[in-house]
Parts: sequence; structure tokens; C-alpha cells
Amino acid sequence: MSHHTSTGATPGEKPPSPFTQPRAVWAVAFACVVSFMGIGLVDPILKSLAGQLSATPSQVELLFTSYLVVTAVCMLGTGWISSRIGPKRTLIAGLTIIVVFAALAGSSGSIGEIVGFRAGWGLGNALFIATSLSVIVGSASGGFAGAIVLYESALGVGIALGPLIGGLLGNISWRGPFFGVSGLMFIALLATIFLLPKLPTPARKQKLSEPLTALKHKSLRTTSIVGFLYNWGFFTVLGYSPFLMGIDSPIQLGLVFCGWGVLVALFAVWGAPWLQRRFGTPRTLYVNFVLMAIDLAVIGIFPYSHVTVIVCVIVAGAFIGINNTLVTTAVMSIAPVERPVASATYGFVRFIGGGMAPFVAGLLVTAFNEHVPFLLGAATLVAAAIVLSTAHKALTAADRGEVAQPEIDELDRVENRDVFPAAEAIGNAD
Repeated sequence: MSHHTSTGATPGEKPPSPFTQPRAVWAVAFACVVSFMGIGLVDPILKSLAGQLSATPSQVELLFTSYLVVTAVCMLGTGWISSRIGPKRTLIAGLTIIVVFAALAGSSGSIGEIVGFRAGWGLGNALFIATSLSVIVGSASGGFAGAIVLYESALGVGIALGPLIGGLLGNISWRGPFFGVSGLMFIALLATIFLLPKLPTPARKQKLSEPLTALKHKSLRTTSIVGFLYNWGFFTVLGYSPFLMGIDSPIQLGLVFCGWGVLVALFAVWGAPWLQRRFGTPRTLYVNFVLMAIDLAVIGIFPYSHVTVIVCVIVAGAFIGINNTLVTTAVMSIAPVERPVASATYGFVRFIGGGMAPFVAGLLVTAFNEHVPFLLGAATLVAAAIVLSTAHKALTAADRGEVAQPEIDELDRVENRDVFPAAEAIGNAD
């Protein structure tokens, strides 16, 4: 039995508020905010870390790479774990790992140790991120699109607060941001333990190979490649731009990225749904990718103008907010597999792009100059728009609510217990 899902309200109809949610959803959303703070938290301290620990920019960029690439690879196993121990225990395990490794990173003595502990942090992050999206989608009231908006607004708030808190704590010591995340994640861990009810363990145990075999579906493969290309541009900005701003103070760097993050949050929550209702998902994304490519190209052409770089980085927040909401919604809507599998597959592919980009940026600057990584980022965004156009029909159908999701609710399970074996035998056609 298949279910139709819509990515939003029909044109002209006001969608339900994504902020009317059960307490359990807010507990997970709070943990999401803190988790996403971990992404931008190290931004304001990149320069001071490089100075105090005698590290090159590409060594410092490994703070992003180890964290995001480990997050990406571990994403592949999250569904396998979650379907055996249940979503709540998976969230608790992920949060506990982050608390421990963030504290260890704060007590490190060298850049190599921090990079290693950030990798452990990435494992916790993978368990948490993949599971939290499916828990919010499964537990939220106000529909699937509202749940995605809530998730992306948690991402936006976390990304906005991360650099600000990183800057404030980093001004005291570069160790401050790491201990700060550890403390906040401990609060998130308690909130999850006490506010999230025990969630049923899925009736079907996921195979370890499922997120990779799901890439045989054209729609999921296409949107995942778009995620890879877009995240390459996104993390080039996030990871390398602090070295071009001419700002040494962690607090001032934190304020620049806070401005960027506020735009990420505003456009993820309000801009993206409005544009989607007005112009549809594919057209909004094509224009958005091209505008963001122009933004990165401007940084690439004028990398030595501090004001230009700062303004372009803040403006990029608007494009990133729209992309985050609409690309995530697109993936979860047109993928012909269950949402936890789609989430893991997409997370794996996009975080590989996000993890490699800052490290490659550091290498390109050393080999060539500051122009190259941002011009490459602009090219990947144009490529993202071109790749996305091959899924135009599926995205337009999803906007109309015509895409079938092979998800089974409890009533279906009772009425038709052999749905999954049959589905496995037949396989999902695109």
C-alpha cells in the first residue's frame, strides 16, 4: 500500500504552522540546534587555532573534513543500528558520543588530536542527524513539509548561534567552543532521555547495504549528487572564507557568521516555503543555484577585498537557507524508498562533498591561489542546477503531491503483514 506525500500546501492554501508540535519533537529539535552549532562553532577559531598550534590552513580545514567525512560514512550504518535498538536509543548513543568527543577535543594538545577527536564526534553526529530527521518527520504534527521546515529551522538557528558562541568562547580560549558544545549536548541528552517517549523499534530490520543500493533509484541518485555539488560550494564558503576576511578576532568573525546564519534560518523557514508555493521546487532551485554560483564567483574574483568577501559570505546565507529546505524536501519526497533510508543515503553523499571541499580549498590555495577554490565552488553550483534539471518531472509531480512513498503505518502493518517481503521481492521501480 503506498502513501501520497506532498512537499507543501497546494498553491494559494496556507500551510499549517510547523511550530505547533508535541513536546518530544521540541526536545529533538533542541538537540538538533546544538548538533548543528557544532558545524559552525569552529569557524571563528580557525585562524587562532592555526596560529596557536602552528598549523597550515589545509591542516586546520581537516577539522571539517574529519568530522564531515566520518559523519558521511557512518550515516550508512545508522538505519541498521536504529532498526535494531530503536530510534530513541540511537539518539541517546549519538548524543553521548558527541558529549565525550567534544570534551576530548577541548582537552587536546595538538591539531592532530583535535582532528582525531572531531572524527569521533562525527560518528555521534551521524547517529544523531540521520535518526533525528526521521524522528521529527515521524512524530511531528502539521504534516511532512512542516516537519522539514522545523528541522531546517533548527539547522538554521544552530548554524547562526554556532559561530557566535564559538566566537565568544573562542575569545577566552580556543578550547572554549569544544567544552561549550559538550555542555550543551549534555543538556540535549537529558532532554531527549526525559522528554522523548520510547519509540517503537521498526518492524523491519534494515540491511547494512540498503543506503548504498538505494542509489540505483534514479531520483534519489540525482538529488544526492545535487546535494554533493551544492555542499561543495556551501562548505568552501564556510570553511575557507575566514582566512580571507582580514579579521583576527574570534568575536568579530563570529558576528559575520552569525549574520550569515540568521539569513540561513530566515530563508529556510519563511523564504523557501513561500518561493516553493509561488514558483515550484525545480524553478526556485535552478535560480537559487545560479545566484549562489555568482556569489561564489564574486569571492573568487575579489578574494583580497575583505569587504567583498564579508558581504558575499553573509548574502550566501539566503541562498543556503533556501537550498537546505528545498533540496532536503525534494530528496525525502521523490525517493522511492523509506525515509530513514533516503535520509542516510542523501546524508552520506552530501557530507562527503561538504567534508572534502574545505580541505581541497586549502590545497588549491597552496598550489595555485585564493581565486581557484571559490571559482571551483561556483562551477559545482552551476553543475548542481544542470543535474537537478534531469529530475524536473519528478520534482514537479512531488510539488503536486503525486509521488508515492512506500511507507507503512501501523494500521497497514496489521492489515497486510507481508507488504515488505513482497516489496523486497519485486523491488521499487522508478
